[in-house]
This record gives sequence, C-alpha cells and structure tokens, in this order.
Amino acid sequence: MKGYVDTIEEKALENDTFRTVLYTDERVQLVVMSLLPQEDIGEEVHQLDQFIRIEEGEGKSVLDGVEYPIKSGFAVIIPAGVRHNIINTASHDPMKIYTLYAPPNHKDGTVHLTKADAEKDEEHFDGTTSE
Repeated sequence: MKGYVDTIEEKALENDTFRTVLYTDERVQLVVMSLLPQEDIGEEVHQLDQFIRIEEGEGKSVLDGVEYPIKSGFAVIIPAGVRHNIINTASHDPMKIYTLYAPPNHKDGTVHLTKADAEKDEEHFDGTTSE
C-alpha cells in the first residue's frame, strides 16, 4: 500500500512512548508522542517545518521565546528555523500528541520509550522510507 491510513487520534491516545515514528516518505513523516507530567520535548531548532496536534492534555508551546497555552484540540505550526519547545504542565496526566515533519526528521521506525532514550540516540532521517 502506498501512503498511510489509520485512526490517528486513537494511535496518539494509545501511545505510551516518548516518540514512535508511524510513517515516513521522502517529504513527510508522521510521529506520535506522549509527554509525561512536567516533561517537555526539549528546546530545539529544525531546518524543516513541523505541525503538532495536541490530542489530550494541556501545557504550553514556546516559539522563539513566546509562550502560548495549549490543550486538547490545539495545533502548533513551527516553521523551519524557529526555536521551539512543547511542555506538558500537568501534574498527573500525560500529554498525547501527533506531529508531522516536512521533510522527515527521524529514521523510519524509530521508537524512543523515554525522553532519556531519545536524548542518547543521535539518529536522524537517513533517506529510508516506510515503503
């Protein structure tokens, strides 16, 4: 099959890993993430565009130093070159998100169980796609 078809809301809500790459092609990549209470993705700058959808939880996004409150249903678009972070400010509940990178950012099939795993892994998109 070419492409990806699935219930992304369910995939995001069921995900308990810090990061799991679901689909990669040459121009776009679909990833689900789960941030523990008080956890963040880590401040970063990409040379690619990113779309983030909050499926469950609440927190804040920080784009070039400007903070915005976010919660379920919110979308965050991060243009290339913008320093950014997504922070789960909840005390008890994880934040469930999915994100699209254009072009891809991670190796296809990457799974990071925890943020610590992601920080130790220096993987980056290597040109291999899901198909």
